[in-house]
Amino acid sequence: MADHADVRVLLVAAVSSGQGKTTVTAALARALVRRGQRVRVFKCGPDFIDPMLLERASGAQVGSLDLWMVGREQCRSQLAAAALEADVILIEGVMGLYDGTPSSADLAREFGLPVMAVIDASAMAQTAGALVHGLRDYGPVEMAGVIANRVASKGHGAMVAASMRDIPLIAILPRQTKTLPERHLGLVLPSEVQDVDGLLDLLADQLEFDDAAWAQLRSTRIDLTARMDAPAALLAGRTIAIARDAAFAFLYPANLDTLRALGATLAFFSPLADDAVPAQADAVYLPGGYPELHGETLAGAARWRASIRAVHAAGMPILAECGGMMALADSLADQAGTVWPMAGLLEGSVTMQARIAGLGSQGLETPHGLLRGHTFHYSKLETAVAPMAHTVRHPSGASGEAVYRAGSLTASYFHAYFPSCPAAVAALFSRSEA
Repeated sequence: MADHADVRVLLVAAVSSGQGKTTVTAALARALVRRGQRVRVFKCGPDFIDPMLLERASGAQVGSLDLWMVGREQCRSQLAAAALEADVILIEGVMGLYDGTPSSADLAREFGLPVMAVIDASAMAQTAGALVHGLRDYGPVEMAGVIANRVASKGHGAMVAASMRDIPLIAILPRQTKTLPERHLGLVLPSEVQDVDGLLDLLADQLEFDDAAWAQLRSTRIDLTARMDAPAALLAGRTIAIARDAAFAFLYPANLDTLRALGATLAFFSPLADDAVPAQADAVYLPGGYPELHGETLAGAARWRASIRAVHAAGMPILAECGGMMALADSLADQAGTVWPMAGLLEGSVTMQARIAGLGSQGLETPHGLLRGHTFHYSKLETAVAPMAHTVRHPSGASGEAVYRAGSLTASYFHAYFPSCPAAVAALFSRSEA
């Protein structure tokens, strides 16, 4: 096998959030797929919802790239795997190009990736050129080109293009009459958007390519020898029951891949459908999501609540992250202030807030190494239970989210990225460590 592949790779970035990176990346992915291209998409930084939309747009699983949470070698390995099966690799950046430690620009420079800048041109014309040249030169980064979003007319697009000077305007996306709906944690889940594929096709139809400029974009040489060793099969013979529905949807595909690599069998179930914990389960994983949108349904799911209480009483290991923890508290007050009874495994009450309560990269020190991840929530837990530990914020090193232990339950607002420390993950799902 060759030791490298030349693939067109673009890191889609912007000056800030709100410029339309996700919309443009999704439109670009869908347009390229419809042109017969094999497209693989990644999301830079911690994120659950954008990757769901990008997966729908591209038709392929979307991974995470982050120099701290995922790590350089894991990033390198994922790029190598994608290069073997893709004509184009798109990487959606996070926030602004230079925001965060590490930033999207850091990722671009680490792997020699050209940047495709997305600009919201709705309130500017020639100034777009100054903005893009500043983005390029500040780092600097290699600026492959620009996609102008929310362009009002052909004349407006021509003014934007003329301002770019030596940077090509690759495509224009007009102002959209139909946009992707949002809620407090970001975009609405694609499964909840009526005719989401029709909307993606519409965006792809509206994306106006400069085919000559696109053809001039260079390929990136990807090292195909980068491969991560599989972890030891520490969960061989065990079945992990995983909640997966609209209330528990925040799951990294890499987390599931890690559990399988550890030897576990996965069994999915839906608390919203009042499913009981699967009978064959040896441990339970309750990921984050939107339990606050489904308080009435969860409160009425008697079979689910009885089953999670029963396995907890039996000492079965349970890992509950963010929304998963919220569903196991005594009660949950939703955005309207209505209080719903929850499963009651963790003493305390959860209340939704108008302002964000936690955000950023964090890590949990364990006997097996640092388990990395992040936090992002709008709710607050009031509990008399003393934390068994706290995460550490990155890069400040300050104390982060509380981690609670209640019998065999480990619960926190912290979302763990399992590949960062598989041995620690195996311990969390092992009865001897619970």
